[in-house]
Amino acid sequence: MSSEQDDRQKAAGAGRGAACPADYGSLERRDFLLSSLGLVGACSAAALAVPFIAQLRPDKSQAGAAVLEVDISAIAAGEQITVTWRGQPVIIRNRSRAEMAAAQKTAPSELKDRLARNANLPAGAPADDAARSGGKEHENWLVFINICTHLGCPTQKVAEGWFCPCHGSRYDMAARVVKGPANRNMAIPPYRFLSDKVIEIG
Repeated sequence: MSSEQDDRQKAAGAGRGAACPADYGSLERRDFLLSSLGLVGACSAAALAVPFIAQLRPDKSQAGAAVLEVDISAIAAGEQITVTWRGQPVIIRNRSRAEMAAAQKTAPSELKDRLARNANLPAGAPADDAARSGGKEHENWLVFINICTHLGCPTQKVAEGWFCPCHGSRYDMAARVVKGPANRNMAIPPYRFLSDKVIEIG
Protein backbone atom coordinates (compact mmCIF):
# COMPACT_ATOMS: atom_id res chain seq x y z
CA MET A 1 0.00 0.00 0.00
CA SER A 2 1.37 3.40 -0.97
CA SER A 3 2.02 6.11 1.53
CA GLU A 4 -0.65 8.20 -0.18
CA GLN A 5 -3.30 5.52 0.48
CA ASP A 6 -2.18 5.26 4.10
CA ASP A 7 -2.59 8.98 4.49
CA ARG A 8 -6.12 8.82 3.05
CA GLN A 9 -7.17 6.01 5.41
CA LYS A 10 -5.75 7.85 8.40
CA ALA A 11 -7.57 11.00 7.35
CA ALA A 12 -10.85 9.08 6.96
CA GLY A 13 -10.36 7.42 10.33
CA ALA A 14 -9.60 10.75 11.92
CA GLY A 15 -12.75 12.18 10.34
CA ARG A 16 -14.87 9.38 11.75
CA GLY A 17 -13.32 9.77 15.15
CA ALA A 18 -13.90 13.50 15.14
CA ALA A 19 -17.59 12.96 14.37
CA CYS A 20 -18.21 10.95 17.53
CA PRO A 21 -18.27 13.89 19.99
CA ALA A 22 -20.64 15.73 17.65
CA ASP A 23 -22.90 12.66 17.51
CA TYR A 24 -22.95 12.41 21.30
CA GLY A 25 -23.79 16.07 21.52
CA SER A 26 -26.70 15.61 19.11
CA LEU A 27 -28.01 12.71 21.15
CA GLU A 28 -27.77 14.70 24.35
CA ARG A 29 -29.62 17.65 22.80
CA ARG A 30 -32.31 15.38 21.42
CA ASP A 31 -32.76 13.67 24.79
CA PHE A 32 -32.97 17.06 26.47
CA LEU A 33 -35.61 18.27 24.00
CA LEU A 34 -37.65 15.10 24.39
CA SER A 35 -37.45 15.34 28.17
CA SER A 36 -38.45 19.00 28.06
CA LEU A 37 -41.42 18.27 25.82
CA GLY A 38 -42.51 15.48 28.15
CA LEU A 39 -42.26 17.79 31.15
CA VAL A 40 -44.27 20.51 29.41
CA GLY A 41 -46.94 17.97 28.46
CA ALA A 42 -47.16 16.67 32.01
CA CYS A 43 -47.48 20.20 33.40
CA SER A 44 -50.20 21.04 30.88
CA ALA A 45 -52.14 17.90 31.78
CA ALA A 46 -51.84 18.72 35.47
CA ALA A 47 -53.02 22.29 34.87
CA LEU A 48 -56.09 21.00 33.06
CA ALA A 49 -56.79 18.39 35.72
CA VAL A 50 -56.73 20.78 38.69
CA PRO A 51 -59.93 22.71 37.83
CA PHE A 52 -61.68 19.47 36.90
CA ILE A 53 -60.81 17.88 40.24
CA ALA A 54 -61.81 21.08 42.03
CA GLN A 55 -65.28 20.80 40.50
CA LEU A 56 -65.68 17.39 42.09
CA ARG A 57 -65.11 18.79 45.57
CA PRO A 58 -68.12 20.09 47.55
CA ASP A 59 -68.59 23.84 47.54
CA LYS A 60 -67.24 25.26 50.81
CA SER A 61 -70.17 27.67 50.98
CA GLN A 62 -72.50 24.65 51.13
CA ALA A 63 -70.46 22.71 53.68
CA GLY A 64 -72.56 22.12 56.78
CA ALA A 65 -75.59 23.82 55.19
CA ALA A 66 -77.84 20.91 56.20
CA VAL A 67 -77.69 22.08 59.82
CA LEU A 68 -77.61 25.73 60.83
CA GLU A 69 -77.25 27.14 64.35
CA VAL A 70 -78.72 30.60 64.88
CA ASP A 71 -78.28 32.95 67.83
CA ILE A 72 -81.72 34.43 68.56
CA SER A 73 -80.80 36.28 71.75
CA ALA A 74 -80.82 39.71 70.08
CA ILE A 75 -84.26 39.37 68.44
CA ALA A 76 -86.65 41.54 70.45
CA ALA A 77 -90.41 40.95 70.64
CA GLY A 78 -92.06 42.02 67.41
CA GLU A 79 -88.85 41.66 65.40
CA GLN A 80 -87.43 39.06 63.06
CA ILE A 81 -84.35 38.01 61.13
CA THR A 82 -83.92 36.09 57.89
CA VAL A 83 -81.28 33.38 57.53
CA THR A 84 -80.44 31.10 54.62
CA TRP A 85 -80.83 27.36 55.08
CA ARG A 86 -80.26 25.00 52.15
CA GLY A 87 -80.52 27.96 49.81
CA GLN A 88 -83.92 29.00 51.17
CA PRO A 89 -84.83 32.13 53.15
CA VAL A 90 -86.00 31.24 56.65
CA ILE A 91 -87.70 33.85 58.83
CA ILE A 92 -87.26 33.63 62.60
CA ARG A 93 -89.72 35.94 64.34
CA ASN A 94 -90.14 36.71 68.01
CA ARG A 95 -93.86 37.42 68.03
CA SER A 96 -95.30 40.02 70.36
CA ARG A 97 -98.25 39.21 72.63
CA ALA A 98 -100.57 41.09 70.27
CA GLU A 99 -99.29 39.09 67.28
CA MET A 100 -99.82 35.80 69.10
CA ALA A 101 -103.33 36.84 70.15
CA ALA A 102 -104.21 37.74 66.55
CA ALA A 103 -102.99 34.36 65.29
CA GLN A 104 -104.85 32.46 68.01
CA LYS A 105 -108.16 34.06 67.02
CA THR A 106 -108.14 32.25 63.68
CA ALA A 107 -109.56 28.73 63.88
CA PRO A 108 -108.16 26.01 61.56
CA SER A 109 -111.66 25.61 60.07
CA GLU A 110 -111.44 29.18 58.75
CA LEU A 111 -108.13 28.59 56.97
CA LYS A 112 -107.56 27.66 53.33
CA ASP A 113 -105.09 25.01 54.52
CA ARG A 114 -105.97 23.16 57.71
CA LEU A 115 -102.66 21.32 58.02
CA ALA A 116 -99.76 22.59 60.12
CA ARG A 117 -97.11 21.89 57.44
CA ASN A 118 -94.64 21.60 60.29
CA ALA A 119 -91.71 19.25 59.71
CA ASN A 120 -91.41 18.78 63.47
CA LEU A 121 -94.93 17.32 63.81
CA PRO A 122 -96.87 14.44 62.23
CA ALA A 123 -98.02 15.12 58.67
CA GLY A 124 -101.69 15.36 59.67
CA ALA A 125 -101.23 17.84 62.53
CA PRO A 126 -103.87 20.61 62.44
CA ALA A 127 -102.84 24.18 61.67
CA ASP A 128 -103.67 25.72 65.04
CA ASP A 129 -101.29 28.38 66.31
CA ALA A 130 -99.62 26.05 68.81
CA ALA A 131 -98.70 23.65 65.99
CA ARG A 132 -97.21 26.49 63.97
CA SER A 133 -95.22 28.06 66.80
CA GLY A 134 -92.06 26.99 68.59
CA GLY A 135 -94.08 24.82 70.94
CA LYS A 136 -94.45 24.76 74.71
CA GLU A 137 -92.55 27.60 76.41
CA HIS A 138 -91.59 28.92 72.97
CA GLU A 139 -95.02 29.91 71.67
CA ASN A 140 -93.75 33.38 70.80
CA TRP A 141 -91.31 32.03 68.22
CA LEU A 142 -92.30 31.48 64.61
CA VAL A 143 -89.85 29.85 62.20
CA PHE A 144 -90.86 29.30 58.57
CA ILE A 145 -89.52 29.18 55.02
CA ASN A 146 -90.36 32.52 53.44
CA ILE A 147 -91.53 31.22 50.07
CA CYS A 148 -95.09 31.78 48.91
CA THR A 149 -96.71 28.44 48.22
CA HIS A 150 -98.35 29.72 45.04
CA LEU A 151 -95.39 30.26 42.69
CA GLY A 152 -92.43 30.55 45.04
CA CYS A 153 -92.03 34.31 45.51
CA PRO A 154 -90.62 35.66 48.79
CA THR A 155 -93.24 37.40 50.93
CA GLN A 156 -93.09 40.76 52.67
CA LYS A 157 -94.00 41.59 56.27
CA VAL A 158 -97.20 43.61 56.70
CA ALA A 159 -99.20 44.56 59.78
CA GLU A 160 -101.45 41.48 59.80
CA GLY A 161 -98.81 38.97 58.71
CA TRP A 162 -97.10 38.46 55.36
CA PHE A 163 -98.04 39.47 51.84
CA CYS A 164 -96.85 38.05 48.51
CA PRO A 165 -96.24 40.93 46.06
CA CYS A 166 -96.32 38.63 43.05
CA HIS A 167 -99.98 37.56 43.08
CA GLY A 168 -101.47 38.91 46.30
CA SER A 169 -101.56 35.90 48.62
CA ARG A 170 -101.82 36.82 52.31
CA TYR A 171 -100.64 34.94 55.38
CA ASP A 172 -101.50 35.56 59.03
CA MET A 173 -99.16 35.89 62.03
CA ALA A 174 -98.62 32.14 62.01
CA ALA A 175 -97.65 32.19 58.31
CA ARG A 176 -100.91 30.44 57.38
CA VAL A 177 -102.53 31.36 54.08
CA VAL A 178 -105.81 33.25 54.46
CA LYS A 179 -106.31 34.91 51.05
CA GLY A 180 -105.13 34.78 47.47
CA PRO A 181 -104.21 32.05 44.99
CA ALA A 182 -101.88 30.18 47.37
CA ASN A 183 -103.56 27.17 48.96
CA ARG A 184 -100.91 25.90 51.37
CA ASN A 185 -99.42 27.37 54.53
CA MET A 186 -95.77 28.34 54.32
CA ALA A 187 -93.61 25.42 55.38
CA ILE A 188 -91.94 25.12 58.77
CA PRO A 189 -88.49 23.49 58.56
CA PRO A 190 -87.15 20.98 61.07
CA TYR A 191 -85.64 22.87 64.00
CA ARG A 192 -85.13 22.68 67.74
CA PHE A 193 -84.10 24.91 70.61
CA LEU A 194 -80.60 24.15 71.84
CA SER A 195 -81.18 26.77 74.53
CA ASP A 196 -83.29 29.88 75.03
CA LYS A 197 -80.73 31.75 72.93
CA VAL A 198 -79.87 29.33 70.12
CA ILE A 199 -81.91 27.27 67.68
CA GLU A 200 -80.71 24.61 65.29
CA ILE A 201 -82.36 24.40 61.88
CA GLY A 202 -82.07 21.14 59.99
